[in-house]
Amino acid sequence: MAAPAVNPENVKIQIGGKDDLPAVFCKNTKTKIGVVVLQEWWGLNQQIQDEAAEISRDGNFSTIVPDLYRGKLATDNEEANHLMSELDWPGAIQDITACAKYLLENGCTKVGVTGFCMGGALSMASAGLIPEVTAAAPFYGICGDSLCDPSKITKPLQCHFGAKDAVVGFSDPESQEKLKKKLNEGKVRHEFYSYEAGHAFTNKTGPNYNEEACKKALGRMYDFFRKELS
Repeated sequence: MAAPAVNPENVKIQIGGKDDLPAVFCKNTKTKIGVVVLQEWWGLNQQIQDEAAEISRDGNFSTIVPDLYRGKLATDNEEANHLMSELDWPGAIQDITACAKYLLENGCTKVGVTGFCMGGALSMASAGLIPEVTAAAPFYGICGDSLCDPSKITKPLQCHFGAKDAVVGFSDPESQEKLKKKLNEGKVRHEFYSYEAGHAFTNKTGPNYNEEACKKALGRMYDFFRKELS
């Protein structure tokens, strides 16, 4: 059966006390599963929009990508680090909550969250902080305890990391082991996958893109969301 056509649409979501949240919505009329897709530290660039459209089409989900930086984009690591360090993380959780509600108001019955790098950390936190979120699949990002203690998460997680990840203190193998320990101690229902790849291995525009790992990880995520959100 051919994959459904996906037509990304620019939308704005009202957030109380803040500027409206720009987002890109991919409505898939053949499903009632919704997935919030969260950006890397670069911002809402074309790469993450294309990835969300791919997830919508190949996973058979409706997806939405919020612009957490409100129009700002980074083109190099220094600028991206600056934007991420200035992000209001609790405010980003508020934005993700609004996106989950938007999906529920637009034909979805359950909502999952996935994200990459910075978005991976936020997707993990979303599973612990947002009632409207049923499950999360974070990629190579770990939330800090000050935002959300992973051991306290009550929703199922499917975690994806690179065995060659060199981002120390955030997604490197030592950080991954600490995360596993927390999840096990908290008896959090989770799956944990490691790939022979570096950081950001699903980003087709980046130097660490690994086609084999990307396909395997996304396929696992599709199966996970279908199981948890159907």
